[in-house]
Amino acid sequence: METTIEYTSAVPQPHPGSALEVLGVATRLGLTSFGGPIAHLGYFHAEYIARRKWLNEQTYADLVALCQCLPGPTSSQVGIAIGIFRAGLLGGLASWFGFTLPSALALVAFAYGMQTMGGANAAWLHGLKVVAVAVVAQAVWGMAQNLTPDRPRVTLAVLAATAMLAWPTALGQVLIIAAAGLLYHRMSLTGLQRLQASPEQTPAQMRMPISHGLAVSAWILFVGLLIGLPLLRYLVPSQPLAVFDSFFRVGSLVLGGGHVVLPLIQAAVVPSGWVTNEQFIAGYGAAQAVPGPLFTFAAYLGTVMHPWPNGWVGAALALGAIYLPSFLLLIGCLPIWNLLRAQASFQAVLGGINAAVVGLLLAALYHPVWTSAMHAPADFALGLVDFLLLAFWKWPPWLVVVLSALGGAVLGRL
Repeated sequence: METTIEYTSAVPQPHPGSALEVLGVATRLGLTSFGGPIAHLGYFHAEYIARRKWLNEQTYADLVALCQCLPGPTSSQVGIAIGIFRAGLLGGLASWFGFTLPSALALVAFAYGMQTMGGANAAWLHGLKVVAVAVVAQAVWGMAQNLTPDRPRVTLAVLAATAMLAWPTALGQVLIIAAAGLLYHRMSLTGLQRLQASPEQTPAQMRMPISHGLAVSAWILFVGLLIGLPLLRYLVPSQPLAVFDSFFRVGSLVLGGGHVVLPLIQAAVVPSGWVTNEQFIAGYGAAQAVPGPLFTFAAYLGTVMHPWPNGWVGAALALGAIYLPSFLLLIGCLPIWNLLRAQASFQAVLGGINAAVVGLLLAALYHPVWTSAMHAPADFALGLVDFLLLAFWKWPPWLVVVLSALGGAVLGRL
């Protein structure tokens, strides 16, 4: 089978923005992005790519593929990387801060006993699950049009979706992505030989605000903390140090993000006596009712571990520790990723990886997004209206989120 790979002459370089601009956009996403990490990628696509055009489709898909292969919360890492490209390291920090702070504050408030979310099984929350179906469906449709333009890549996407539904694990996800990249590279050898004769068609590198020296330093610090913190914890008994070490290791070792992190966190905080199992389950329920990343569950746990009025200190310690590996890994990997993606042979691998990403999003659209939201014909009708407003009327996602929540509340009373 002979296939060809389509390239643009260069990757569009967005105009540099400010960290304040990134903070404003990320905060709005942090307030309205319900539905878990896959839905978050849909919200990011709608805001950063379709509306603001900070990156093109290809670069966004490449970033998603990279972050899905790294330990840590995929959606948060994608947001951080977009912030870095837009406004440097301060932009990455602003993106993380804006996307994370709303849910972290809500969970800290919940830990202090404030019932701000109205219960994890509220009818309005079901409306948010329904709108997540529309958001993910729109993202899958838009990415498929750009990343699977031919039969070989459509086939890879469907095979990846099928494999992910049959083998829904973090390890399975990584192996599926790798297999798709290698397979498409194999299928595209003839096309690559023609491309190498025309190097001007190779995509240009993105503007990278991270030096190679900083990237190496990030790798050294990451490895040093991963090895050194357990030793220091053994030599210097201290609860804050033990908490930082536990949450740093969770953030460094969890692959797949989202709900995959929960067993690791529970093993770190419940047997040690820092948090009771009842407190853990209550916090997990509250985490389902707030927007933003599930990793902010760490803020709730940090608050519970420290008595009033010092809970915010524990929240900051736990939240910073669980996210620090993501920053270090991104700073260490982005320059390498940026160099590799400009190589024609690696672009062939990325072609297969991006097709697999579309397939993984398609599988996630069914489970857990669809299966957790669509229980009755009325749910499907609400989802169709949400999709209509997003995809064809081009309403802002935050407004559709609000209307869907109201719709869910109305359906709950019928």
